[in-house]
Amino acid sequence: MSSYKPNKVRKKVFNAPLHKVSKMLNARLSDDLRTKYAFKTARVRKGDSVKIVRGEFAGVEGKVTGIDIRSSKVTVEGVSRESVKGEQVPIKIHASKVVITSLNLDDKLRKARFEEKIVKKEGV
Repeated sequence: MSSYKPNKVRKKVFNAPLHKVSKMLNARLSDDLRTKYAFKTARVRKGDSVKIVRGEFAGVEGKVTGIDIRSSKVTVEGVSRESVKGEQVPIKIHASKVVITSLNLDDKLRKARFEEKIVKKEGV
């Protein structure tokens, strides 16, 4: 960010285009992943396992089933509420309120990025 003023930063986040908002969709890594990969945060992706740390569903673990880039929220397997009709509706959780417990490394580029950091860490 080019400014430290809270109102300018908020304005930039709320008015950002989707390709920039998606890069801001980060969550903390768990302690063991942080020591293994030397990253503090990572972008949340479908298939990652997460643990909810804040709110009504705190302590619940599950896989990410969907991501809403515009609102920076994720849907987690097993986190739902009953609607008026009696259907189970998934609850969206803000990405900053979850901790990634295991990464989905099916994507070659993502896997290479994490593996590259391990090599740099061991080399130094």
